[in-house]
Amino acid sequence: MARDTKELLKKVRKIEIKTRGLSNHLFSGEYHSAFKGRGMAFSEVREYQPGDEIRTIDWNVTARFNHPYVKVFDEERELTVMLLMDVSGSKNFGTQQQLKQDLATELCAVLAFSAIQNNDKVGVLFFSDKVEKFIPPKKGRSHILMIIRELIDFKPDHTGTDVAGALKYFTGALKKRCTAFLISDFISPAFESELKIANKKHDIIALKLFDKHDEEFPDLGLIQLKDEETGRLAWVNTGNSEVRKAFKANALRRNAQVKESFRKSGVDFAAIGTHESYVKPLMTLFKKRESKR
Repeated sequence: MARDTKELLKKVRKIEIKTRGLSNHLFSGEYHSAFKGRGMAFSEVREYQPGDEIRTIDWNVTARFNHPYVKVFDEERELTVMLLMDVSGSKNFGTQQQLKQDLATELCAVLAFSAIQNNDKVGVLFFSDKVEKFIPPKKGRSHILMIIRELIDFKPDHTGTDVAGALKYFTGALKKRCTAFLISDFISPAFESELKIANKKHDIIALKLFDKHDEEFPDLGLIQLKDEETGRLAWVNTGNSEVRKAFKANALRRNAQVKESFRKSGVDFAAIGTHESYVKPLMTLFKKRESKR
């Protein structure tokens, strides 16, 4: 086996052990409560029993037999979960504990293992400023391990970001309603109308990845910066407080616009930083969804 392949499998195993443990002990119950039973399938009609809810009475059958009957529903157990992952150049940014890409990989793995524990199918869509790769939803551990391998090793052709294009492709590619996690730093041209359309057909959850220095320059004097998405180099005087202030104001404005897009589209979201554990933000998101049901 080539050394590169060995190293890759070692990384896959490491991520599997960590994220599978988390999904077993922390997330499986929360995931189930937050995403399950959103659809109810009609099962049968039976006679009314004390304690049955009045709203479940089937009035047509009741009228026919002159005796109360109720509708029985089964929770639709099986979901299709899609992971829409931004693989643009900015994923290589991270000044804290990890890169955005490492954070996204672990998030995807945790969500994928939580999903297969609930017997759900999982698929992935990698996107930059074009759709880079689409892995159709399937069940099973070997499928998840293949996804993790791709997450670690995937090399995109492009470096830009186009969230709108990814959502458009996803809405067209998946006919059946599914739950989709959109994972990106959302440094992208406008995507609100595509998000609204996608969230009407599917159930979209946005996970916004950020690094502290996306919003704030430290005072490092005159430094050369490279834009990972365009490849452009520029000298920036971070010692100038006005430059730092303008950078922060611009970042805060962009964040507010993205947040507003999620709100208007009715999309649940969590912001997760490279400096923190993703456990708490995910748990908070799951609990919030559970309480809304």
